[in-house]
Amino acid sequence: MRRLVLMTAAASLAGCAATGGSPAVSSAPTAEVPAAGETAAVATANADAADDPAIWARADGTPFPFSGKEVPGIILGTDKKAGLYVFGLDGNTLQFLPDGLLNNVDLRSEGDGFVAGASDRGRMGVALYRFSGSGALAPAGFITSDVGEPYGFCMGRHDGALIAVLVAKDGEVRVYRLSAAGGEWTGTEERRFSVGSQSEGCVVDDETGTLYIGEETVGVWRYPLDAASGTRTEIAAVGDGRLVADVEGVTLIRDGADKFLIVSSQGDSAFAAWTLDGDAATYAGRVRITAAKGVDGVSGTDGVDAWSGAIGPYAKGLVVVQDDDNDGAAQNFKLVDWSAMRAALER
Repeated sequence: MRRLVLMTAAASLAGCAATGGSPAVSSAPTAEVPAAGETAAVATANADAADDPAIWARADGTPFPFSGKEVPGIILGTDKKAGLYVFGLDGNTLQFLPDGLLNNVDLRSEGDGFVAGASDRGRMGVALYRFSGSGALAPAGFITSDVGEPYGFCMGRHDGALIAVLVAKDGEVRVYRLSAAGGEWTGTEERRFSVGSQSEGCVVDDETGTLYIGEETVGVWRYPLDAASGTRTEIAAVGDGRLVADVEGVTLIRDGADKFLIVSSQGDSAFAAWTLDGDAATYAGRVRITAAKGVDGVSGTDGVDAWSGAIGPYAKGLVVVQDDDNDGAAQNFKLVDWSAMRAALER
């Protein structure tokens, strides 16, 4: 892809330096992408609270009823001090579940709706939720885990079943196979391994049976779900000019024949991207989300999620990211038009 537009030095933000002497600011060119919208702020003010989003819409793009409103799509977002929010694509709050210390959230379509899960640092496991296609999000079970502190979380579909991946703060990973009985979901452990150090962001590629995990001060790894536990390949390393610690959110987006891996580079408030083709990961560039139309830019970014294809006003896809400094208000999530992000990567 063509070389990215280099940000000016004044626009480069200092971040947290990783262990091993990695730079506090990336040396790689970084393009600017305007924010397209934002959610309401979470209720927990003056704290590191908003953390991770997840996006859902019907496969055919038709609106659906949620909390008494017809909406084209919804965004789940955690307040890791208080619980789980559901926002509309306009950013307004549709629902709040006061379930406590929920860190990361993800979901997969199931029937007319979806099953969602969140890492739960209060009850020590995975909180499960269900949306039936109309109504509201409802609790739907719990997976108790033996990890020291539930932290990262992602869902997938593998070998015909839903799976839940719990990443502990110390890098321990548990993979659970989900099943439902009497309207309640639970999980049976299928696999366990250790990343090696503090890890959080993860995403499952259902098409290839691949798990991607961000090891915060080390880099991004690819784990084949069918391989022996712990088998992995490095995608990128902290300190290589593209990722600045901490590595945080990890997500995938598909655009036609192309598939992109997007990773939060928290230390310099940016996102690095790779195109994926089988086992090959090709670096595509970096972007930073800037202020536009009354919405402030993104700093200290944490969680990230993406929706492939049309959703509401976003004809090619939507990316939602956490914003650490919400222009003086409590933290929230920013919406980014994927068309704008891809265009910036291709400059």
